[in-house]
Amino acid sequence: MDRAEKRELVANLNKVFKDTTVLVVAHYQGLTVAEMTELRAKVREAGASIKVAKNRLAKLALQGTELEHVTDLFQGPTIIAYSDDPVAAPKAVADYAKQNEKLVVLGGALGATNLDVDGVKSLANLPSLDELRAKLLGMISTPASRIAMVLQAPGGQVARVLSAYAEKDKAA
Repeated sequence: MDRAEKRELVANLNKVFKDTTVLVVAHYQGLTVAEMTELRAKVREAGASIKVAKNRLAKLALQGTELEHVTDLFQGPTIIAYSDDPVAAPKAVADYAKQNEKLVVLGGALGATNLDVDGVKSLANLPSLDELRAKLLGMISTPASRIAMVLQAPGGQVARVLSAYAEKDKAA
């Protein structure tokens, strides 16, 4: 990789770090190519992205961003997972780390907040943005359906009473 390519990589990573919401850093030493491909697929499926970059270049790219405080995590063979959804990247990486002990989560960042391993795992346990939207929609629609049922019930009761009086008059 020549200097121009390195400058371009640092500029691209810097833009990614400025635009991203959450960042997860992990060691991937010992993962086979197949395992790494599987990890990339799971991260992409979760709506996040993953990169392998030289630590020196990643540290340069972090300069001037609000994620700069995680530069000390970049030691050894590291991967960077990031996403706009604050739960997607931590969830995908933590889930894969449970399956494969060769992937070791080092920490990360949520905006200007530094995350240790437990912080990343806590984020991974939260429901995703889509799951929260679905729950919120369910909570909003449930009261509306209950109101409709309550409004229909008195009308139905009045109709049953009138029907009972009509049948009583016919019998008499």
